[in-house]
Amino acid sequence: MRWFFSTFGFLLSWWGALIVSALDSSLLFVLPFGVDALLIYLAARNPKTYWIYPLIMTAGSLAGAALTFWVGVKIGDNELPKFVSVRHLDRLRRRVRNAGAGTLAVSALLPPPFPLTPFVLACGALEVNRLLFFSIFAGMRLLRFGIEAWLAHWQGIRVLRILQSDLFETVMVAFAIVATVGTVGSAVMLWRQTRAPSKSAGELRNARHHDVV
Repeated sequence: MRWFFSTFGFLLSWWGALIVSALDSSLLFVLPFGVDALLIYLAARNPKTYWIYPLIMTAGSLAGAALTFWVGVKIGDNELPKFVSVRHLDRLRRRVRNAGAGTLAVSALLPPPFPLTPFVLACGALEVNRLLFFSIFAGMRLLRFGIEAWLAHWQGIRVLRILQSDLFETVMVAFAIVATVGTVGSAVMLWRQTRAPSKSAGELRNARHHDVV
């Protein structure tokens, strides 16, 4: 596994945590439980500064969520079907439109498979109050990451024994593969979706041309 850590070892640092947590809240990055695993590892490995990692990862999550929210504002409700599965879209719209503080809080706390990124995107598209959304999002993310970091610090030696085992290294490699494949797939899908309007406009022009002829 040396090749893995020589390639991805930069992630095992505070700025790696910032990057990963930001990407995790974006539209392109796919890594189920990857942020939580990284946080637990860093907190267990650095017992004197374990408390700083929840702050770093909360800041990263806020940055990624802000970008996703901004994309939602730009595309609007009508364009959501291009980014969110149709079978989940109606339920997601109802959840966002009826979202109170409690719903937003729970959504920020839930781990995968809860679709956090589509939820943030829909909140932007449906014009949820930004101050309310990001205040609750930041507070709940800090609570989740803080609990995980404290548990990792409390059980530091046991956690490190697990995280430094061959099994965990294999799991980390699997996570990296899943993240790479998922991210490439998401990027391709996003590219196709953003190209769809141009194609439709071209078809419309061709149809008008045939009508004139």
